[in-house]
Amino acid sequence: MSKDLRLDILNKLDSDGSISDTSATFKDVSIESIIGALKSLEIQEKVGYKTLTAEMWSIEPEGKDQLENGSYEARIFHAVPAGDRGIAIDELKAKYGNIANLGQGKGLRNKWLKKDGNNIVRLVDGVVDQTKLDLEIVNKTSTHPSKDVLKDLKRRNLIKSNKVLSYAVHKGANFSTELKKQSTDLTVEMLHSGEWKTAEFKKFNFDSMGVSPNGGHLHPLMKVRSELRQIFFEMGFEEMPTNDFVESSFWNFDALFVPQQHPARELQDTFFLNDPAMAQSLPDFWESVKDVHEVGGYGSIGYRCKWSEEEAKRLVLRTHTTAVSSHVLNKLAQEPYRPAKYFSIDRVYRNEATDATHLAEFHQVEGVIADKNMSLGSLINFLDVFFRKMGLKNLRFKPAYNPYTEPSMEIFCWHEGFGKWIEIGNSGIFRPEMLRPLGLEEGVQVAGFGLSLERPTTIIYGINDIRKLVGHKVDLGMVTTKAACRLDKMMGKESA
Repeated sequence: MSKDLRLDILNKLDSDGSISDTSATFKDVSIESIIGALKSLEIQEKVGYKTLTAEMWSIEPEGKDQLENGSYEARIFHAVPAGDRGIAIDELKAKYGNIANLGQGKGLRNKWLKKDGNNIVRLVDGVVDQTKLDLEIVNKTSTHPSKDVLKDLKRRNLIKSNKVLSYAVHKGANFSTELKKQSTDLTVEMLHSGEWKTAEFKKFNFDSMGVSPNGGHLHPLMKVRSELRQIFFEMGFEEMPTNDFVESSFWNFDALFVPQQHPARELQDTFFLNDPAMAQSLPDFWESVKDVHEVGGYGSIGYRCKWSEEEAKRLVLRTHTTAVSSHVLNKLAQEPYRPAKYFSIDRVYRNEATDATHLAEFHQVEGVIADKNMSLGSLINFLDVFFRKMGLKNLRFKPAYNPYTEPSMEIFCWHEGFGKWIEIGNSGIFRPEMLRPLGLEEGVQVAGFGLSLERPTTIIYGINDIRKLVGHKVDLGMVTTKAACRLDKMMGKESA
């Protein structure tokens, strides 16, 4: 046999006209090598082939034991003395172990043996060891017993079925015994020399699946984040800068009209910094915020409690990205009036216990819409369109209380995995007590909404525990198996 199996195949076809069974023709060659050579020749249209499958039976270790030494039932039969007395069952077990149970059971079914009290006695004088005879037939590769016999031997784990592949090969349209190296690329040198005119080019296999990449996969959170950003951009939003993870309590709470006595400002709910513990200064409009907290304004009586500048300077890991919104709205107030839409997606921190629907560190999706004609109906309509673009259609809105929005609504979506409604966001119209100290003029209203990135992701990808998305116990295999593209999202866009 030559070094090139392809050449051997071509020479065999040239002499015989066809190859009926490659396994018989090339006995010492692996099936992998044969199919590799055939595929290479098929691309050049030198050969054509079809796959042949055959079922071959091999004898398992237990079957080999019975082939050499007799079946268990025959061995146990011969161990039982002739006559009415027979042998005690316990004596058989002591001598033959587990074989005694198997052989005795088969012997009883074959009517060779019977139980007589605690003894086993013979019912016949002699037996034919059919199991051993069947195994001898299987051992001869040219013959096979009946299907029923094969099924019984396989059920008893005495034999195993093996699928054997082979190929029938015939000449192709470009058949020849000459192997010419095919070019894979058209090069500049070929064009200059004219070699391209006589060169034989390898055909592209457009049906090939290609090699799956080992890296470059996006985590489901990042996929949904990318989708959300695209939705926001499509709807005319600008992205807010969110690179400040540490905020003063002023921007995180006070500027949002959250009272300094609010439970969310306790250690049980918020992470406070130790070093540095305090902000160096407050923005120049801090006194307006102080006044609206202490005595009210814009139709409000405030909280009627003393406001502490020291409390406002305490540094925290931001509990929501609404702190970013307050910065951006204050900056917007310094410009001539214009309608504006902003969004952000980034991490926030809450000092709370984790469970299937809560994390201490998670992503918040924040959006604000500033205009002179905003209403609760406008906000509901926007949220309906927004979530439909995400592929989430089964929504409910529930009245709620927020210190900085009035009216306020919680947003719920049905989660098939949990089998219940789960809260995915909060929303409302910002109160004038928050907006006016930031510098926004009368008549400008701002609708805001916030939702976690993790909860919608669990709904979209059917994940029943939010902790499976982040943390040290995440199954990284999930990253490669979750779909990169979702048709339900596209259908949601069309219906929106």
